[in-house]
Amino acid sequence: MTRGQMEDTIAKEVTQFYAEAIGVGPRQSKAYITHDMVLVRLKGNTHPYEHILLKKQGGIKTVKHMRTTILESVVDDLMAIVEKHTNTKVISVHSDSSTRTGERFVIFILDKNLD
Repeated sequence: MTRGQMEDTIAKEVTQFYAEAIGVGPRQSKAYITHDMVLVRLKGNTHPYEHILLKKQGGIKTVKHMRTTILESVVDDLMAIVEKHTNTKVISVHSDSSTRTGERFVIFILDKNLD
C-alpha cells in the first residue's frame, strides 16, 4: 500500500468510525503521514448541541472538555485503525479542536519512522 493509499484509507475509516460511534461524522477528513506521525484533520464536526453550549458563558471550556472526554473514550479504536494501516504501534495520541470552526485534529505518534 502506498503512503497516499494509507492516508486515504485512514481518513475514510476515522470518518466512518466517528459517524457510527458518535452519530455525527465530519464532512471532510484528510490524513497526513510524516516521519513517525499520522495527523488526521477533521472538518465540520460540530454537533448541534455544541452550537447551543458555545453561546453560553463558559461554553467553550465545556465543549472542549466534552470533546476531550469523548476522544479518550474512543482512542483505543482510533489507534487500532492507524496501527492496522501503518503496521506500526501508536505510542501516544494528541488532539485539539477549534470551537469557532468545528475543525479538529488528532495526531498519532508511531513507534517507527515511516519515511
